[in-house]
Amino acid sequence: MSHPVPIQFQPLDAEALAQAPGRLALIVDEGGKLGAAGRKLDKLMRGALQRFLASDAFGKLKSGESADLAWPAGLAAEAVQVVKLERKADVAQARKAGAAIGKALSKAGTLVLAENVKHAAELSFGLALRAYDFTAHKTGEKKEPGTVTLMVAEPEAVAAQAGPLAALAEGVFFTRDLVNEPANVLTTYDFAARLAAMQELGLEVEILEEEELTKLGMGALLGVGQGSESPSKVVVMQWKGGAEGEAPLALIGKGVVFDTGGISIKPAAGMEDMTMDMGGAGVVSGVMRTLALRKAKANVVGLVGLVENMPDGRAQRPGDVVKSMKGDTIEVINTDAEGRLVLADVMWYAQDRFNPCGMIDLATLTGAIIIALGHENTGVFSNNDAFCEQFLRAAKAEGEGAWRMPMGDAYDAKLKSRIADMMNVGGRDGGAITAAQFLQRFVKPETPWIHLDIAGTALLKSDSTLAPKGATGWGVMALNRLIQDRFER
Repeated sequence: MSHPVPIQFQPLDAEALAQAPGRLALIVDEGGKLGAAGRKLDKLMRGALQRFLASDAFGKLKSGESADLAWPAGLAAEAVQVVKLERKADVAQARKAGAAIGKALSKAGTLVLAENVKHAAELSFGLALRAYDFTAHKTGEKKEPGTVTLMVAEPEAVAAQAGPLAALAEGVFFTRDLVNEPANVLTTYDFAARLAAMQELGLEVEILEEEELTKLGMGALLGVGQGSESPSKVVVMQWKGGAEGEAPLALIGKGVVFDTGGISIKPAAGMEDMTMDMGGAGVVSGVMRTLALRKAKANVVGLVGLVENMPDGRAQRPGDVVKSMKGDTIEVINTDAEGRLVLADVMWYAQDRFNPCGMIDLATLTGAIIIALGHENTGVFSNNDAFCEQFLRAAKAEGEGAWRMPMGDAYDAKLKSRIADMMNVGGRDGGAITAAQFLQRFVKPETPWIHLDIAGTALLKSDSTLAPKGATGWGVMALNRLIQDRFER
């Protein structure tokens, strides 16, 4: 498992600058004003730092951006990284500045001169997130960064603020690792085992096997995985940090460890990316890990449906009719619309067993949401305006793009089946919305519910501000913030 780079916080030590190996990163405001450590650094560099700050190159930098001064005279460091951060910078800009440093850490160590930066803890969080690198299957020399030290005016206060953020970074890394893993490694067995191991953090973890799922009547979920050699499972994780007996928030994750499309098989080009079709389950798992690590004062239950969608002689066919745990029958028009079948049964089970105060499901559910929103925003659907608005505020506060999508009876009518209670797809037009309408049929009227379609945000083909290309961990920060704001304050 990947872990965030350890960051230590120390008081300013101007005398250590000359001999510091690796990289030196200096945070400078838009006016180029230097503090005590910066002035010492400039003196050691024989005025080269001040000359750069007076140049057009520094002037063109935006807040959170940086430039390198390579092999500076008078220092042992390989580079001095000058990071511009406005005096009135917000949390997002501080994280961006940290990410600029985290993207270029040195094997010999990195010393960050943050002096009196307002959001120093958030800067360290951005640094940790951007330093992520998935190297589990690389056999060559791994570029492990050396010690990272933040020199700040009040190290103990900053370290205290950074503690919960370190737990959050662990959760994001856990999600990224799960989403990045190949399907021959992250089987349903392996996924369940990784979640069971979190019992040592204080989570209560149960694994429901196929025999139990059959008894519960989860025909929709079981139909998806019947063509795979890997058995379907549902994993239930409970964190009981709130008041005893208080109804929990339920988080539901789609965990299709690989999606061929089944008999409705996908095109070969790009199918390798379907290792990420368990992204919703990955986010739920990362949130539960975060809550346990930071000892959250909330009751939250995370449930993930783990299946593999494969085409073999036993696989589900287009035209099959399956019966959900709720009792509704579903005509399977397209076996590649399998995630909603998994979620339907797990959502119903969560409501039946836990009677949650609210329910949020996450899934890499539709390509249609990518057509609608690209890779900048997750599609948000809800039956409850107040609950939805709380989530959107949390996502905005954490800088995770989210956009509410419409729902309505006209979309729902597209799911009408000739031979069953409903079809699992409603045509190409409005595909992300009809998928949400399908899921809403498995939400009890009294349950506040949000559906998050993360197909466009779970994994990216290029770097983002806080992550290298690949898995982003989108949603862990937003959901953690929602839980803090709704239950812990």
